Amino acid sequence: MDAFEHESLETIVVPRTHDLGGGFEVRRALPHKDRRMVGPFVFLDQMGPHVFHAGEGIDVRPHPHIGLATVTYLLDGQIRHRDSLGTVQDIKPGEVNWMTAGKGIVHSERTGPDVRAAGSNLFGLQCWVALPKDKEECDPAFAHVGSQELPILDGDGATARIIAGSYFGKRSPVSVQSPLFYVDLALQPGARLTLPAEYPEQALYVVDGTLDLGRDGRFEQGQLLVLKPGATVTLAATENRGARVMLLGGEPMDGPRYLTWNFVSSSSDRIEQAKEDWKAQRFPQVPGETEFIPLPDLPGRPVRYP
Repeated sequence: MDAFEHESLETIVVPRTHDLGGGFEVRRALPHKDRRMVGPFVFLDQMGPHVFHAGEGIDVRPHPHIGLATVTYLLDGQIRHRDSLGTVQDIKPGEVNWMTAGKGIVHSERTGPDVRAAGSNLFGLQCWVALPKDKEECDPAFAHVGSQELPILDGDGATARIIAGSYFGKRSPVSVQSPLFYVDLALQPGARLTLPAEYPEQALYVVDGTLDLGRDGRFEQGQLLVLKPGATVTLAATENRGARVMLLGGEPMDGPRYLTWNFVSSSSDRIEQAKEDWKAQRFPQVPGETEFIPLPDLPGRPVRYP
């Protein structure tokens, strides 16, 4: 169905699915040819769900970032984060790892040895949030916020955890650099919840179940639904099954962004410099990590979004 036939939806994104090996799949909802950004969110990956047998796990080797913040949020499983600031932090479901790259940071993401030995599940999302121009070259930082520290809106079969930013009149303690919201919403079977038009750019990512938007239709898991500016929508889970939805968006960015590999910037020249710095190994190292990922063969200049 064409997006213009929908009353409240501007764009419907069906993510591309990539198999990273062993059946471990990643769905990339942003950036997409039909939608490059939603507020400051320039990247959205769904990891899994996947079952790792004993001895298996993920090993994302040390890699660099500039000009963005990464947001890791798990629904199941556990990941160990290490970065060039010396941080070593396990993340579990309902917690937040918020890493601000600024002028440059390097990190790895792996399954910890104890979890790997026992076997585990993994299901989660990782986002990149572009930084405002005046914050792009800030010092790198890392913050971990436990699930009990995040505010919750609970009632009538709907539970919303405010991961970052503010929404529904509640604010997360996670420090952000621009007006945004990122919310984990769980709907029990038959539950309904109306979303306010708090920000100019808002989207829904269906993680699990079927989402009923009334006249706009029903949508299965793995779809990103970008709302029209000013649209107020009522979400409902089907009567026989609940739904899990991530709500995200914010104020539009202060100008376009360029994106290449793991780098985001308002300046294409800055990204070219970051590529040269990585090739020359001028980025800081992650303590205890020795592996190096060569810069991939990237075609041409960085891509401009939007």
